[in-house]
This record gives sequence, structure tokens and C-alpha cells, in this order.
Amino acid sequence: MNSYVAGFLLGLLIIAAYYFAGEGLGSSGGYRDVAIGVINKVSPEYAQANPYTAPHVADGHSPTNTWLVFELLGVIFGAILSAALYGRLKFVVGKAPHITNKKRLYLALLGGILWGIGTQLGRGCTSGLVLSGMAVNSLSGYIGLIAIFGFGFIFAFIFKSLWIKKN
Repeated sequence: MNSYVAGFLLGLLIIAAYYFAGEGLGSSGGYRDVAIGVINKVSPEYAQANPYTAPHVADGHSPTNTWLVFELLGVIFGAILSAALYGRLKFVVGKAPHITNKKRLYLALLGGILWGIGTQLGRGCTSGLVLSGMAVNSLSGYIGLIAIFGFGFIFAFIFKSLWIKKN
């Protein structure tokens, strides 16, 4: 798909999300809701007593019955469907040639854990900050965009030698 068309459609999706759900797009809230749902299933007493999880399980409310959880499910199943339709549905570990699969998966897990902690400390993920923030013309959305892409280019320049070694 043309990236300009995809960007335009993403913009329309954000407008629809604000119109129908009253909030923008993001993924960290959905992961949080799933984690709180698991905690509530395993130990409802703990979930109700914990100051962080209690508001999400108050009055018998299921934290997994939120639109963010369904957004995540749509992303997961949409990716699987797209990969199946275009012949890309196979398990492959994307990595540099000199890194083992085990090390790559370990680093991916570590990165995911750090991402999860960071999104809760930062009160949301990059997609929520930039896409939804800019959609409502928030200064923090524009600052986030500059910081994310700026540091992304800097880190890519610094760490590219870890990914590709020249012979």
C-alpha cells in the first residue's frame, strides 16, 4: 500500500476512535488491561486492595472488556490474516547474522519488559503520545514526535555496528 494513503487512512481511524470511543489510539492501555484482568482472575482480593488495579476492577467491572483490548486483538489477528493472505505466515526470528536466535529472543523479551515499564511510567506509549496527541493538536504530541524520531536516528547511527558487522 502507498504510505501516503496508509497515513491518510490512519488519520481517519484516529478521528473515528475519538468520535466513537472518546479517546485516541494506543496499545499500552490494552496490555495493562489484560495484565490487570489476569491479576483479578488469579487473586481478586489483591486486585481490589491494590491502589493501582482497584479502580479497574471496581463494581465488578472486567478490565478486559475495554475497546483497547479489542484493538490489540484486531492488530494481532489482522497481522496473522495479512501474513496468511500474502504467503508470509511463518516463524522467523529477524536478527543480525552474528546474533543467535536465543540471544535475539532474550533481548526482545528484555526490550518488551522495559517498554512495558516505560509506558506505565510515561503514562502511555509512543503511538498514543504522537498519533493521538497530534490529532488533538497537543504540544506534547509534537515534542514527542521530534524526540522519538530524533533519538531513533541517533541510536540507529550509534548501534548499527551491533546489527551489521563489516567484514
